[in-house]
Amino acid sequence: MTATELVVDGLTLTAGAHRLVRDVSLVARPGEVIGLVGPNGSGKSSLLRAVYRVLRPAGGQVLVDGTDAWRLPVRQLARTVAAVVQEPGADFDLTVREVVAMGRTPHKRLLDGDTPEDAELIDRALTAVDAADLADRPFDRLSGGERQRALIARALAQQPSLLVLDEPTNHLDIRHQLEVLGTLRRLPATVVVALHDLNLAAYYCDRLYLLRAGRVAASGPPSEILTPRLLAEVYGVASEVAVHPSTGAPQVTFLPSESPAGTQLAVEADQPVT
Repeated sequence: MTATELVVDGLTLTAGAHRLVRDVSLVARPGEVIGLVGPNGSGKSSLLRAVYRVLRPAGGQVLVDGTDAWRLPVRQLARTVAAVVQEPGADFDLTVREVVAMGRTPHKRLLDGDTPEDAELIDRALTAVDAADLADRPFDRLSGGERQRALIARALAQQPSLLVLDEPTNHLDIRHQLEVLGTLRRLPATVVVALHDLNLAAYYCDRLYLLRAGRVAASGPPSEILTPRLLAEVYGVASEVAVHPSTGAPQVTFLPSESPAGTQLAVEADQPVT
């Protein structure tokens, strides 16, 4: 499997008269882990929906290895791109193994059964998210975190060369957050992931795109994006950022607005992002 290049070029997305995303451009080079960060409503989920072809662009393009994603045959797109979304839809009346096996569908002809290779890939995907012991349980009786791990396993079983995930750590405890993001980091694929936890984004992502009000406020390595000034301008909160002594990644600590340091940093970060 060869990792895919994703290019989002001048993307604009609308809902009626409302613009969700405005002239956003993004590049995810083959094998990179790209993080989308920003406040609620900044356009992260909308951007991902355009990548996995749920929201049609009002302007601009989404290019998958140079081809407009909206012109790719559905089967080819499904073999290339896998998505883990925040709202997976109705409950499945299936076991966890059967849900994960759905990830193999794009690689089969109609009515084909699972092969030994499929079974091995399903087992590996379940193991990767620590869900092997859930395989025979009904999906609709799982906890939120268990469901999330099963859906991530389904995406892994799909063997995509481009994986897009919208808040994949939602509902997960700390151990499983680290395990899932570590698995994504090691995949031979390009990964684009929306995250709220800035410290996780700092450690696991090669580059970040910081979104605000549907636009890219800044992009670059985590050390360039996770600064007190940018965080104050985009999130409206004061913070301190240090280099973690063990990982070398930026470590963000948010400050209460009523603290003297918080007030001072908020004043210093008074200039808007351009």
